[in-house]
Amino acid sequence: MGLTFTPRMKATTVTWQRPLCRQIDFSFQLPRLGFPNFKGAELYGHRAVSSFCGVIRAVNGGERANGGTAWDEKPYDVLSAGRRVYLDEEDVVAFLDPPKELIPLDPTSYNPASYLWKKIEDIPEERRHRLLHLLKPRLISRAWQIAGIRFEDPMLAKKIASKLLSSEDGVMSLEFWNCRKSGGPLPISWINFFKKAIFCCKDGKAYGRFIGGSVLSGFANSIYPLYFMVRQCKEVMATEHPCDLAYEFGDGLWDIQDFPPGFPKAAKHPWPFNDQVMIYVRHVGPGVLVGQAWQEGKALEQLPQKLCSEILMVKDYAAAQ
Repeated sequence: MGLTFTPRMKATTVTWQRPLCRQIDFSFQLPRLGFPNFKGAELYGHRAVSSFCGVIRAVNGGERANGGTAWDEKPYDVLSAGRRVYLDEEDVVAFLDPPKELIPLDPTSYNPASYLWKKIEDIPEERRHRLLHLLKPRLISRAWQIAGIRFEDPMLAKKIASKLLSSEDGVMSLEFWNCRKSGGPLPISWINFFKKAIFCCKDGKAYGRFIGGSVLSGFANSIYPLYFMVRQCKEVMATEHPCDLAYEFGDGLWDIQDFPPGFPKAAKHPWPFNDQVMIYVRHVGPGVLVGQAWQEGKALEQLPQKLCSEILMVKDYAAAQ
């Protein structure tokens, strides 16, 4: 299967055959991208758009700059300072924040959510945590938007980032996730990186808990463990936009029958988590979720408001299950 790129300033057509690059099995049509010039793509960092930069090598017959072939391609490039840049992760960044030189000619010809899912799937499990540092808040918000397009494809909408919620009744299961957020009111504005735990009890109910990552928050974790219930949900209440799950915080005093080893008992939530906080979640790719936190309020006249920008959540595959 080939990809066709049409330069704006030239009348010729350049065809990029997949064998010149890493093998990817796409089950959907990719966008056709217009280049003002081929050097424009090279100006976007060092291989930041690795998949798209393959078109430049295709013009020269697939030769790499070091004289090797695409079959010798490693999953990373080494910058002049010696730092490795992993191509699959950079593909995700480039897709969410494409350089101006890459302009989709027909944005209706493919499902961006399907492409993003595939690119995340290409990243090995042990490296997906790198997305937490590579994706800035603006790109996390972009991932939320693209994940919403999943619901336009019935097959894609059935995909899930984790099989934990589909485990059978009577099986105690536990997953840890690393999370990144930005902004929000005190006292949560200073907490940008944290963890969450999701666990299923023997009665089949699923719960979760947010865990602060700093030494100071460790004390708060024991007093305010921030438990929530995980439930299926089809839309964000404030916007009526689609979603997959909802984390309902309530007052925090959940009747949890089975706590994972070492977890404290449930306690009443502090402000603002005690004011009907909900986090709505979308599946983005294997082991990757994105969510929106809303403070919906107990008072009937209170209007829902976002607590922070979108939250990126990446499964910690190294944590004990």
